[in-house]
Amino acid sequence: MSDILRTYPDSILKIRAREVKDFRGVGELTERMLKVMLLNNGIGLAANQIGVSSQVFVIKLEEEDESIRIVNPVIVEASGEDGLEEGCLSVPNTYVEIIRSGSLLIRGFDPDGREVEHKLEGLKARVAQHEMDHLNGIMIVDYLPKREKLRFMIEYEELMKEGKTISESKKGDARDL
Repeated sequence: MSDILRTYPDSILKIRAREVKDFRGVGELTERMLKVMLLNNGIGLAANQIGVSSQVFVIKLEEEDESIRIVNPVIVEASGEDGLEEGCLSVPNTYVEIIRSGSLLIRGFDPDGREVEHKLEGLKARVAQHEMDHLNGIMIVDYLPKREKLRFMIEYEELMKEGKTISESKKGDARDL
């Protein structure tokens, strides 16, 4: 496991993360994830964003908020729709309008393996869906219309030829999930 944030097109970001069956070390994993997320000014992070193929994500919107740590998450209920531009720590300075449910009921486990249920609204619901996309190998660029995605990929290829990455050419901001 690494404290290095994985960025597009790292292959671990494109595959479905594995279900957690052994909870030993999951608490430490979520602590490391929160550290990486906060160091990068994020508000959510999936385990595969630091190179760990495990169904785990963390959310922390505000400094005074308690963090949400969910293992093997499943959306039980979803309602309402809301469109908003999203960014992503793994695809710096790329923003995509995505329609998501405004309210969720998620079941899963805490880092100690105890069953938990979270009712999430608004931004927390959006962040949870964004992180669950990561756990399923879906990135925000996958929501781009075909032409825009092609343009993104061409820009990325040009940066690679120059020996740069997207993160070196652009700085993220607090909208990055």
